[in-house]
Amino acid sequence: MTTTTTTTQATAPGAVATATRAALLVLADGRFPAGGHAHSGGAEAAVKAGRIRCPATLESFCRGRLHTSGLVAAALAAAAAAGLDPLALDEAADARTPSPALRATARRLGRQLTRAARAAWPSDALDALAAARPRGAHQPVVLGLTARGAGLTPLDAAHAAAYESVTGPATAAVRLLSLDPFAVTAVLARLAPDLDEVARQAGAAARAALTEGTGALPAASAPLLDVYAEQHATWPVRLFAS
Repeated sequence: MTTTTTTTQATAPGAVATATRAALLVLADGRFPAGGHAHSGGAEAAVKAGRIRCPATLESFCRGRLHTSGLVAAALAAAAAAGLDPLALDEAADARTPSPALRATARRLGRQLTRAARAAWPSDALDALAAARPRGAHQPVVLGLTARGAGLTPLDAAHAAAYESVTGPATAAVRLLSLDPFAVTAVLARLAPDLDEVARQAGAAARAALTEGTGALPAASAPLLDVYAEQHATWPVRLFAS
């Protein structure tokens, strides 16, 4: 029997952590206190509209979200992890988020992620972004800076953002419709090749943005998600914040 011993090294505030793939597991873990559990990613409104009714319709919804807003988020995260100016990326995120409700949600989630990330992987970059955007920067930008501070690659950041874009709605659908969690897990497993492809596209876009600027990042649109977000924001009673 072979025993493997893992050693950890504390990271001083402002330093960049040594690269470790385990950090990606921590960052993508649904139990990481970044506030995502309170948001459905549009699933609550889609359920009310009858567009999500079962695992098959959930899979269609998640695939569409992944290849539109998920791709945009993954590219923004990868670009931040690659070292692009986070304030320029925050402006690019605003330009790619036409819905005021979704912009507000992205900034709330960004503020919560900043708090968690500064505790887990302190960095000067996160401190500077928090000072420049006290009400919160867009969550994918914060995610990318967090990944960079944790020693992860831009592709790792893209994978984390892409994964988030489908796990939020999937988890919400279990709660909203009492779907079989095993069937929902199978949905996520079937989406794995799409997740890899979206992360690859996002990483390539981030590399292009290093020389071409933020205009090289994707701006895929999902108008129905924008409509759902604006409708959901007006509901007096709802289970999820967005």
